[in-house]
Amino acid sequence: MFKNIVNLVRRTSDKDIDQENLLKDALDSSRMPRHVAIIMDGNGRWARRRGMPRSLGHRAGVESLREVVKASSEIGLEVLTVYAFSTENWKRPREEVDSLMDLLVEYLYKEIDDLVKNNVRVRAIGKLDELPPRAQEAVVRAHEMSEKCTGLNFNIALNYGGRAELEDAVRRIGAKVAAGELSPGDINQGVISDHLYTAGQPDPDILIRPAGDLRVSNFLLWQLAYTEFWLTDVMWPDFKKVHLIRAVVDFQRRNRRFGGLNE
Repeated sequence: MFKNIVNLVRRTSDKDIDQENLLKDALDSSRMPRHVAIIMDGNGRWARRRGMPRSLGHRAGVESLREVVKASSEIGLEVLTVYAFSTENWKRPREEVDSLMDLLVEYLYKEIDDLVKNNVRVRAIGKLDELPPRAQEAVVRAHEMSEKCTGLNFNIALNYGGRAELEDAVRRIGAKVAAGELSPGDINQGVISDHLYTAGQPDPDILIRPAGDLRVSNFLLWQLAYTEFWLTDVMWPDFKKVHLIRAVVDFQRRNRRFGGLNE
């Protein structure tokens, strides 16, 4: 059954290939987004519509992740951040949570060699010390093996919540103030950014949200201040390279004013 699922999500029509080629020609290398963020949504609904268990929907979503990471590297993105597991996802049934953790470990162990070969640096962001030990080990291993890679920075948000990230940042800044290392008057937006999980990386230029939902779901709350949104009804397991390129081309056509006015 799993082989049938893989074949299903890998199937690409000639029309999709033609669209992909046309869109690639439309890409402007001088206006590429530096950072693309994605909420990988719709796995469960995708599976349910096909009479499959949710776990197989998540597994199908891994095929899309594999393709999108490769495509992100190919078109020259600097940073890709994907929302894999939120601080709220622990509320899901234990069986589904265990399945997701197993899938994470399997993905990192299977993919890390190819990711390193393609110069992709892997890092996880979130409250990682609360993950199961096997997941923590896989994350550390992937980070260490890809640490010297200089291409795409691939962030996997695990046990991540935007409010929890801000809480951690405030706590670390407060500790520095208490220790006399930082004056309250010196705290500004740059200081806050430097204490987030994404410190040292540009804020997302575009947020891609598949599956038709219209909310940020506690994702990168500080970083999304001026991020462009690209929404689609396509479920994550059906999201492919052509959709990523379409989103980037659409981003390049937008007029970003950052609160000001352009002539």
